[in-house]
Amino acid sequence: MTVHTTSDSILDTDAAAAVLAELGNGTRLTIFRLLVHAGPEGLAVGDIQGRLGIPWSTLSHHISRLVRVGLLEQVRDGRTLLCRPRHETLNAVMAWLTEECNLPYVAEAHAGSAGAWRGQVPPPAE
Repeated sequence: MTVHTTSDSILDTDAAAAVLAELGNGTRLTIFRLLVHAGPEGLAVGDIQGRLGIPWSTLSHHISRLVRVGLLEQVRDGRTLLCRPRHETLNAVMAWLTEECNLPYVAEAHAGSAGAWRGQVPPPAE
C-alpha cells in the first residue's frame, strides 16, 4: 500500500495505520530518523548500512517497507542508490492524527484547563 499524499490530501484510517505500523518497528523508525536528520538529500544505502550496522538483506527489507508506505523514496545517482525521507507523508499522518484524534482537545486536557480529559473519549472534530 503506497500512501499518496498531496498538500490537501486527507488520509483514510487504513493508510494512516499502515504508515504508523511501519514506524512502530524500532529498526524502521531508526532508519527513518537517520534519514530525516541527514536532510532532504538523504543518504546512500551503503552509508545507512555503515552507520547502523544492519545486515544488507535486513536493511533492504526495512527500506522496502518504508518505501511501500511512502515514507522514503529511492533515487539512483549513477551507481549509488540514495534514500530520501518523504516529509509530505509524515506531515499527512500528523495532520490526520491532529484532525481525527482531536489532539488540540487532548493537549488542552493535559494542560489542566476546563473540559479536562477524565478518561472520556473526546468528541469528534467537526
